[in-house]
Amino acid sequence: MVAFKGVWTQPFWKAVSGEYIAMLIFVLLGLGSTITWGANNSCQSADIVRISLCFGFSIVTMVHCFGHISGAHLNPAVTIAFVCTRKITLAKSVFYIMAQCLGAISGAGILFLITPPNLVGNFGMTMVNERLSLGHGLLTEILITFQLVFSISASCDPKYKNKYPAIAIGISVIIGHLFAINYTGASMNPARSLGPAVILWNWKSHWIYWVGPIVGAVCAAAAYDYIYCPDNALKEHLKEVLKKATQKKEKYAEVEDNRSQSGDDDLILKPGTIHVIDIDHDSKKGKDSASEILSTV
Repeated sequence: MVAFKGVWTQPFWKAVSGEYIAMLIFVLLGLGSTITWGANNSCQSADIVRISLCFGFSIVTMVHCFGHISGAHLNPAVTIAFVCTRKITLAKSVFYIMAQCLGAISGAGILFLITPPNLVGNFGMTMVNERLSLGHGLLTEILITFQLVFSISASCDPKYKNKYPAIAIGISVIIGHLFAINYTGASMNPARSLGPAVILWNWKSHWIYWVGPIVGAVCAAAAYDYIYCPDNALKEHLKEVLKKATQKKEKYAEVEDNRSQSGDDDLILKPGTIHVIDIDHDSKKGKDSASEILSTV
C-alpha cells in the first residue's frame, strides 16, 4: 500500500482528470484536422502542413493549460518513460495512462458523432505506408518519439532556466509530423492511435504504435537523465546502492531504496536536486514554470 500513498488525495485526482480533459481536447482537435471538407463533400488527400500545425499547436496549448496541474504528460509513452527515470511512481502512472486512453477514446468518439459519415474516411488513423515493411514503420515510430521525449527532457530540465518548454515541445511534435505522416501517420503517442482505432474498430498493425513510442520514449529519457545530463546526487545514490548490494558475497542482499519512497506524496518525483511538482502544496509561490511541465503529446 506504500506505493499508493498520495493516490487517494483530491489534488492527485485533479491531476488525473486534467490528463483526461487535455487528452480529449488534443485528440478531438488533432483528428479533426485530418478531415477534409471538399467541394463535393468527399474525402480528399489530407493537408500535411495543416495536420502538423494543428497537432503541434494543440500540444502547446494543452501544456500551457495543464502543465502546472498534472505535468501535462498527454502520452502513455512519456508517462512510462518517467516511471523508468523515477519522476512518477508506478502506481500513479497506472491512473495517468488510464485517463489518457479514456480521454483519447472520448475525443475520437465526440468527433465521430459530429462528423458527417461521408467525410469520416480513415478518421486520422495511424497506418504504416504500404510501401514500407512493419519493421520500417516500427523504427520510424521509435525515432520520432525519441526526438520528442529527448526534447521534453531537455526543455523541462529545471537546472536550465529561461526556456519555453511548451513551445519547444510543440515544435518537436510539428517536425515529427512533417517528417513521418507519409511513413506511419506520425503517432508518437499510443493513446492518440488508440482513440480512432477503438471508434472504427480497426487494429491493423496497432501494436507498432505502442511498442515503437514506448521504446523510443524510454531510450530518450534514459539517455538524457543517465548519460548526457545526469544528476550528481543520483549518481552518488546509485553508487551507494551498488556498494551495499555487493557487500554480501554469494548471498542475496535486499537493498532498501529509501529515496524511492521519500517523495511518495509528490505527484512527480525527481531524484536529487531535480524540481518536484507537489500537488499537495499547490499554494507555493515562486515556482519555475518551465520546471513544472514534465511532458506531453
